[in-house]
Amino acid sequence: MPSSPPTSSAMNHASFRSDPTWIQFTPPWEPDTKTAVIPCCSKEVAIVIADDDATSREITSTIVSGWGFRTIVARDGHEAMAAIRAEKGPVVAILDWMMPGIDGLQVCQRVRKNGMLVHIIVLTVRAAKENLVEALESGADDYLVKPFNKNELLARIHVGIRMINLQNALTNRVKELENALLQVRKLQSQLSIPL
Repeated sequence: MPSSPPTSSAMNHASFRSDPTWIQFTPPWEPDTKTAVIPCCSKEVAIVIADDDATSREITSTIVSGWGFRTIVARDGHEAMAAIRAEKGPVVAILDWMMPGIDGLQVCQRVRKNGMLVHIIVLTVRAAKENLVEALESGADDYLVKPFNKNELLARIHVGIRMINLQNALTNRVKELENALLQVRKLQSQLSIPL
């Protein structure tokens, strides 16, 4: 017989037991095989790299394309917005903060305002905590200070792809629920049964 879960007061003072047999999944938890998952190193995900500094842009692009990603290089915020809008699939954008015209934070704000599915990493020399807060409040998903560790950048790109996969799965579930509701309403009208 499974043991009962700890009381709330016990949970405030103790960690979970190593044998959590009391945790029940109803229905049983199984991986979703219907939703297409984008592999972490996939040409299906466009990586938009926007930086006004040619050297930084080239280094970042070379590193990211070396991992097998499809990269799109932009010299400023205007080109970054055009590249993001042109993509039909998921996008991870690596944006420099300080660019002429539209800067990286303005790109973040415009992307969020338009509701695009883009995971944004701000890449900048600004290392102060208030800069991090400002970038995240502007719509960035992540923040990396230059000079960056390339393995850390790869890990953050992988996080972005996982987030895109989760958003896609949620969108697919909502569509399935909407279709199911339409079917229920259709059956209800055919059978004249009030809900």
